[in-house]
Amino acid sequence: MSDGLRTPAPSRRAFLAGTASLATSVALGSGVGAVQAQGTAPVTGGRLVYLEQQAHTNLYPPAGGFYPNGGVLNQITDKLTYQNPKTLKIEPWLAESWSFNADRTEYVFKLRKGVTFSDGTPLDAAAVAKNFDVYGKGSKELRHPVSEVINNYAGSEVADPLTVRFRFSKPSPGFLQGTSVIGSGIVSPATLDRRFDELGDATKIIGSGPFVVASEQLGRELVLAARKDYAWAPASSANQGRPYLDEIRYIVTGEDSVRIGALLAGQADVIRQVQAYDEAQVEKAGYRIYAPSTRGVNNSVVFRPDNPLVADIRVRRALLHATNAKEIVESLFSEHYPQATSVIASTAQGYVNLSDKLTFDPAKAQALLDEAGWKPGRNGVRQRGAQELALTAYESLPQPQNRATLQLIAQQWARVGVKLTVLAGDSGSRATDDLDPLKTPVSPAMVGRADPDVIKSQYHWENRDMLRQKPGRGKVNEFVDAKLNELLEAIAAEVNEEKRLDYVVQVQTYLLDQAYVIPIFEEPQAFAAAPYVQGLGFEAVGRPSFYNTWLAKR
Repeated sequence: MSDGLRTPAPSRRAFLAGTASLATSVALGSGVGAVQAQGTAPVTGGRLVYLEQQAHTNLYPPAGGFYPNGGVLNQITDKLTYQNPKTLKIEPWLAESWSFNADRTEYVFKLRKGVTFSDGTPLDAAAVAKNFDVYGKGSKELRHPVSEVINNYAGSEVADPLTVRFRFSKPSPGFLQGTSVIGSGIVSPATLDRRFDELGDATKIIGSGPFVVASEQLGRELVLAARKDYAWAPASSANQGRPYLDEIRYIVTGEDSVRIGALLAGQADVIRQVQAYDEAQVEKAGYRIYAPSTRGVNNSVVFRPDNPLVADIRVRRALLHATNAKEIVESLFSEHYPQATSVIASTAQGYVNLSDKLTFDPAKAQALLDEAGWKPGRNGVRQRGAQELALTAYESLPQPQNRATLQLIAQQWARVGVKLTVLAGDSGSRATDDLDPLKTPVSPAMVGRADPDVIKSQYHWENRDMLRQKPGRGKVNEFVDAKLNELLEAIAAEVNEEKRLDYVVQVQTYLLDQAYVIPIFEEPQAFAAAPYVQGLGFEAVGRPSFYNTWLAKR
């Protein structure tokens, strides 16, 4: 297949045949220097090579919160509405207009005419209704989970071929913004008729987006082709027709040095997950760093209070004050990773600066541990009776430098007599152990979404449940915080915007007062791109959009 404006050199072909060889054959920093685009008019054609750190896992849209999933879904699906990443305002997309009642228990969307899925079937009210019925209720038969961005969903009604009405059992003020997120991408009814475990195969996903899946080697490579008849972009998009690119080639490349080497050698055009320590050499070589904010819950350490070692609030508060977030950020990250001053990012809706609750104070930490009955032990680890204050955490592979972050936290906690063992994120037991507070009392976490509902998504027991609450489910999980749950539910149901944001402030304050969470930094999504890559965009929480992207002559 032609590469458009650029003829692939032998080294480029070799890379596409097997990226592993680059680890030894590419000298970092020896790539092409900066080249400015010649002219400003977009050029149609060409193939973009995009290196992703991890393979996508499942392309059922509500699973799009995992960034490799979302990075694919954002090219092949559209949403009812568009959240402008600059203004955060909700704009028309597949829906040309909408309305809702005063208590936000009913929403009506009027769809654009002429939109079709890539298999030629119409994207009409019946298709949209089916999407949200599945996302809002799930499917036990097909094992489709409920979307975390849809609260209090009751059902849908097709008023006419282009009008759909959604009803909610209680107010759902976050639903409008929820129709703009990656987890609400619209897919064909035939796609939703498939079992959840079939949807890891990208060729099974039929959307209405500007690109379609051309081929896939599961876990290794994905090729997307431009949809030539695409004509329903949001009005604020610079491009209103087909994508400028002919093709996008995703290649899974787990090794950081290989991704950087490929970019600087001209063998890749865009890469995701650029570590902070690689930023300087990328920029020195004339390449561009992009670090869009995820605008949600900060990169944090979360406690599971059902574990007896951290059930005592004095222990959690001690570890909060034993954590030096400034040292972590300055040692491991760059200016693109601001130190956290609250539970959610400073760019998030409802943010309040609570840095006075996040002070690094080792003396206070020591005093709290003494008060809780944990005395210094002979091997440097505090003990209460015969029991050591020894905790475990699994690294989170999608989060930047997470192992190094946890290891530095472990060093900081060791100074006050607490042992933290960091386990590999690819361990076969990780998935089940992380659900068990007795095995995993500490866990890293973050989530991006540009709506106040994001904080409910992270901490409510019916959603991600990072604190591992399981009300009414027997003796395995007895920890329940009714006050927190009540506040989180209020965020999801309060229609008065001022009151809703006040609940967000209350939740941030409460989470820190209870020392359930230790915020570390505001996490961006870090990308690097060659200087000839023009029009690279990102949605409101940092997933790439290649619809307006084009390749300038080099």
